[in-house]
Formats: sequence, C-alpha cells, structure tokens
Amino acid sequence: MKKYILLPLLALVLFSCKDENVVEDKVAEVKVGTIKVSRFDDLFYNSKPEDLPALKKQFPYLFPREYQDTTWINKIKTPLLQELHAEVDKVYPPNDKKLAGDIEELVKHIKYYYPKASVPHVVTLISEMDYESRAIYADTLVLVSLDLYLGNKHKFYVDFPSYQKQNFEPNQILPDLVSAFSHSKIGASKDYTLLSSMIYFGKQLYLKDKLIPGVADNEKIGYTKEQLKWVKENEAEMWRFFVESKAFFDTDPKLLNRFINPAPFSKFYLGFDNETPGRVGQWVGWQIVRAYMENNKNVTLQELMAIDAKTIFDNSKYKPAK
Repeated sequence: MKKYILLPLLALVLFSCKDENVVEDKVAEVKVGTIKVSRFDDLFYNSKPEDLPALKKQFPYLFPREYQDTTWINKIKTPLLQELHAEVDKVYPPNDKKLAGDIEELVKHIKYYYPKASVPHVVTLISEMDYESRAIYADTLVLVSLDLYLGNKHKFYVDFPSYQKQNFEPNQILPDLVSAFSHSKIGASKDYTLLSSMIYFGKQLYLKDKLIPGVADNEKIGYTKEQLKWVKENEAEMWRFFVESKAFFDTDPKLLNRFINPAPFSKFYLGFDNETPGRVGQWVGWQIVRAYMENNKNVTLQELMAIDAKTIFDNSKYKPAK
C-alpha cells in the first residue's frame, strides 16, 4: 500500500521540479545588461576634501543639504569610521564581482515576473550601523549598507542583541533586498488582524521563493538551521495554538510583538517559549501562502500580491503535517 501512496507523491515532485527548471531556463534568457555597482563607501572614505563637490554631484541623494561640508570632512577623518571602512573592504574587496553577479541574478528574476521593472543602479555604502535601513530597493536605485553584512561575530556588532546580529551575514543581502522590493508590490492590508500580518509576510517570503530560488529557506526568513528545524517539527502544535486561541482574527496589537516582529523568541506563554525562534507567525503565513499557490496554480505572482488575507486563508487548504 505504501508503494502506491508514494508513487503519486513522486510524480508530483518530478512535475514540480520540471516546472521550476522551465522557469529558470526562461529567467536565464532575460537581458538586463551589466548591473552597475558603485562603491560609494570606497569613494567616500578614500576621498579628500577637494573631492567632495564631484561626489556630491554624482550622489546628491547621499548628501542632505542641511549638512555643511565640514560634516562630511569630519566623517572621512574619523578613525573609527575609517576602521569600519577597512573592515568592509576585507569582506567585500573593491574589485570583487560576486555582489554584482548575485544582484544581476535577482534582477533577472524580478524582470521575468515584473517585466516593467527597471534595472537599478546599485550603490554600496556605510550607514554607521543603521539597522533599519540596511537594504533599500527604490525602483531605479538599490542601496546596500555593507557595514551590516560583515558576519554575525564581527567585533563591531558586540552591542547588538543576538537575534538581530545573527542576520548580519553576507548571505542576507539578497533576502533583505527582496524584502525591500516587496514593499511596493504587496497590497495594503484592509484590517489589523494577526492573520493579515501573517499573510503579508507570507507573501513577502513567497516572493523570495520565486526571486531567489537558490537561497536556502532558513536564509530567506533569517533563521538558523536549528530554528528552521524547530518550526518544522512544531508546525502542527503552533497551528493548533492559533486555532484554539482564536488568534487569527484577533486585532490585539500585542500579538504582533509576540509572533510577527523581530524578537529573541516567540511568546506563546508556554513552557517551551525559550526554545522558539522569533517571528513564527511569519513562517506560518509563508506555509499558508505556499499552500494557496499550490492549490491555485492559475494565480500569477502579481495577482497573489493583491489578494486579501482571508481569501488566501480560506482557499489555501493548508493543513500542517502531524
């Protein structure tokens, strides 16, 4: 009997892989030209005061008018910032082409699913540990703060909590860029339920499935391998909690801090809380969106972004394995 059950499953996997291979072949044919990556961080910290006018002309959006030139000159001369610049260059040598190649692959996938999207100019910089603005995707311009992707054990991250700095890794640049790209693509929520937030981030993570398919699932969501293992093993228990507590349609804003927003762990208020990763609501939302798309193959990626959370929830047929 087991053999007859496994055969349809095997066929489903093979067809799925075939579909993915067809898409990737088409993505490979997308022409985006050479992705321009400007290392503003190098240009700025290697510059002299007399170089500032040319830099300000080339990158006006990085020099707010309310600041005098003395502000920028003092930054260039600051020993700690020069040390940070040197550390960035160790991880991202100025002549290294890997970052440009990775972003080119991302842009090819974006252009495949969003043909009208622009090919952006990529600018790298040092944002002095501005955690909230580490990756920005604004249509024709991409900004990447390389000082926040030096490796989670770097000495400059000593004051950051572990749950934040675990993602200060080079492999988080592409996932963060997709998150930034998604902000203009996912339809605004019409309610304030926990489910709405879960599906919002589920859509964002599903975008990562399509735009950076070669990236591991734990890296897409910013988990360690152990954290991903935990949510997979406890999927049914989490689902039961959300159903039995009637949390999905609850509008209590505290639920976002418990299950959606970055945190050291999720708050079920049960004995195993310290074992959990943060943001488990995002992960459950991801599985619901995946299930929805598996059962509604005629829905395009762009259409998915506009569908409301309840419709996705009701038509996903999502049921976690026990």
